[in-house]
Amino acid sequence: MQLILASSSPYRRALLERLAMPFSWETPNVDEKPLEAETPAATAERLARAKAEAVAARHAGADSLVIGSDQVADAGGRALGKPGTLPRAAEQLRALSGRSLTLHTGLCVMHAASGSSRATTESFRVRFRTLDSAAIDRYLAVEQPVDAAGSFYSEGYGIVLFERFEGRDPNTLVGLPLMALVEILSQFGVRLP
Repeated sequence: MQLILASSSPYRRALLERLAMPFSWETPNVDEKPLEAETPAATAERLARAKAEAVAARHAGADSLVIGSDQVADAGGRALGKPGTLPRAAEQLRALSGRSLTLHTGLCVMHAASGSSRATTESFRVRFRTLDSAAIDRYLAVEQPVDAAGSFYSEGYGIVLFERFEGRDPNTLVGLPLMALVEILSQFGVRLP
């Protein structure tokens, strides 16, 4: 059975490589805008499913499992997008200083031939240290996380920003909850290790 990651994210590819299984990846080309009145967690699960469906449709009839994943940062019920620029990243980090942020990562695995799927959403909470402007500037100079929701990379230098993590699987922070993925793959008959 072929595994296909429905993502162009190098971070998700690196996480999936940890499972030591061969896989390919494809860009799903899905509109990632949230729907009106949609919660951040619901957005993450809907987009994970949409990504899996988009790539599975290209492989209709194939014995392939397509993995879709999407992450939405939730600041008190408000979705935080990718900042896109360093000034916007600094603004996000100033707003998060001394506060908590929840990252919701939707996961959907779809069998391309049958259309059957399993989906879940994993959440992980981070508590930021109180950050002054100098600390934020130092961090942004090192990592420049303009393509990361919440303006940080927890797997790198971003660890200096946090007081505490709360959640089941720290891979959820990067964008692919591997523990949940292993559970779902087993439901499709894929055994790891």
